[in-house]
Amino acid sequence: MPEQTTSAAVLDIEDLRGTIAEILDVDASEVTDTADFKEDLDVDSLLALEILVTLERKYHVKMEESNLQLMRSLKVVHDLLAEKLETA
Repeated sequence: MPEQTTSAAVLDIEDLRGTIAEILDVDASEVTDTADFKEDLDVDSLLALEILVTLERKYHVKMEESNLQLMRSLKVVHDLLAEKLETA
Protein backbone atom coordinates (compact mmCIF):
# COMPACT_ATOMS: atom_id res chain seq x y z
CA MET A 1 0.00 0.00 0.00
CA PRO A 2 1.63 3.30 -1.04
CA GLU A 3 2.26 5.86 1.64
CA GLN A 4 0.28 9.05 1.30
CA THR A 5 1.71 12.37 2.31
CA THR A 6 -0.60 14.56 4.32
CA SER A 7 -0.21 18.14 5.43
CA ALA A 8 0.14 18.95 9.11
CA ALA A 9 -3.54 19.83 9.25
CA VAL A 10 -6.12 18.48 6.84
CA LEU A 11 -8.24 21.24 5.36
CA ASP A 12 -11.87 20.43 6.12
CA ILE A 13 -14.37 23.17 5.29
CA GLU A 14 -16.58 22.30 8.26
CA ASP A 15 -13.60 22.46 10.63
CA LEU A 16 -12.61 25.78 9.05
CA ARG A 17 -16.20 27.04 9.46
CA GLY A 18 -16.09 26.11 13.16
CA THR A 19 -12.73 27.79 13.68
CA ILE A 20 -13.88 31.04 12.09
CA ALA A 21 -17.20 30.94 13.99
CA GLU A 22 -15.26 30.50 17.24
CA ILE A 23 -13.04 33.51 16.47
CA LEU A 24 -16.06 35.64 15.56
CA ASP A 25 -18.10 34.32 18.51
CA VAL A 26 -21.03 33.42 16.26
CA ASP A 27 -22.90 30.21 15.55
CA ALA A 28 -21.23 28.11 12.84
CA SER A 29 -24.48 28.21 10.84
CA GLU A 30 -23.97 31.97 10.37
CA VAL A 31 -20.63 31.35 8.64
CA THR A 32 -22.10 30.20 5.34
CA ASP A 33 -19.86 29.56 2.36
CA THR A 34 -20.72 32.95 0.87
CA ALA A 35 -21.50 35.11 3.92
CA ASP A 36 -19.46 38.28 3.59
CA PHE A 37 -17.32 38.57 6.72
CA LYS A 38 -17.37 42.37 6.73
CA GLU A 39 -20.95 43.00 5.61
CA ASP A 40 -22.79 40.01 7.10
CA LEU A 41 -20.66 39.12 10.14
CA ASP A 42 -19.32 42.53 11.19
CA VAL A 43 -15.66 41.56 10.87
CA ASP A 44 -13.39 44.55 11.36
CA SER A 45 -9.69 44.73 10.54
CA LEU A 46 -8.64 43.43 13.97
CA LEU A 47 -10.91 40.38 13.71
CA ALA A 48 -9.71 39.77 10.15
CA LEU A 49 -6.12 39.81 11.41
CA GLU A 50 -7.05 37.42 14.23
CA ILE A 51 -8.57 35.03 11.66
CA LEU A 52 -5.40 35.26 9.56
CA VAL A 53 -3.05 34.60 12.49
CA THR A 54 -5.18 31.76 13.86
CA LEU A 55 -5.29 30.02 10.48
CA GLU A 56 -1.54 30.45 10.00
CA ARG A 57 -0.93 28.71 13.33
CA LYS A 58 -3.51 26.00 12.83
CA TYR A 59 -2.50 25.07 9.29
CA HIS A 60 1.21 25.94 9.52
CA VAL A 61 1.16 28.28 6.53
CA LYS A 62 2.25 31.87 5.99
CA MET A 63 -0.49 34.14 4.68
CA GLU A 64 0.46 37.52 3.26
CA GLU A 65 -1.27 40.46 4.88
CA SER A 66 -2.41 41.45 1.40
CA ASN A 67 -4.68 38.37 1.62
CA LEU A 68 -6.66 40.14 4.35
CA GLN A 69 -8.55 42.14 1.72
CA LEU A 70 -9.37 38.92 -0.16
CA MET A 71 -10.54 36.97 2.88
CA ARG A 72 -14.17 38.03 2.69
CA SER A 73 -15.98 34.68 2.86
CA LEU A 74 -15.48 31.10 3.99
CA LYS A 75 -15.20 29.90 0.38
CA VAL A 76 -12.43 32.39 -0.42
CA VAL A 77 -10.53 31.57 2.80
CA HIS A 78 -10.86 27.85 2.05
CA ASP A 79 -9.54 28.32 -1.49
CA LEU A 80 -6.60 30.46 -0.30
CA LEU A 81 -5.68 27.91 2.35
CA ALA A 82 -6.01 25.00 -0.07
CA GLU A 83 -3.63 26.78 -2.45
CA LYS A 84 -1.14 27.44 0.37
CA LEU A 85 -1.27 23.85 1.59
CA GLU A 86 -0.71 22.50 -1.93
CA THR A 87 2.45 24.55 -2.37
CA ALA A 88 3.73 23.85 1.17
